Amino acid sequence: MSTMIKMYSYQGCGSCRKATKWFDSKKVVVSEVPIRETPPTKDELSFMIDQYSGELRKVFNVSGQDYRSLGLKDKMSEMTKAEAIELLSSNGNLIKRPFVLWGNRGSVGFKEDVWEELLASG
Repeated sequence: MSTMIKMYSYQGCGSCRKATKWFDSKKVVVSEVPIRETPPTKDELSFMIDQYSGELRKVFNVSGQDYRSLGLKDKMSEMTKAEAIELLSSNGNLIKRPFVLWGNRGSVGFKEDVWEELLASG
């Protein structure tokens, strides 16, 4: 595989562990980055939001404690992309994981069918 794949993940995340096993089974080398300690850059976050047609909620870990404690469910509809990026870049717990950059594409969460398609497209 010629495309560099970067995966932001968290060791305690079941979806992240499944993703790692999936990549291993495909013999795909991935650059893994701990999302809590080193959240994605603002440019990477902007890129990912664009992958989901600007749907901010898709990039947030909506089941996480930080999301709930900050009351983001009620704030999401009025949040700008810039505000979302600022918030996400300062708190890796708020980001849906795994957060994977595949060259000129990206994906959050582990969905095997989506990943198969991304892998096939190089």
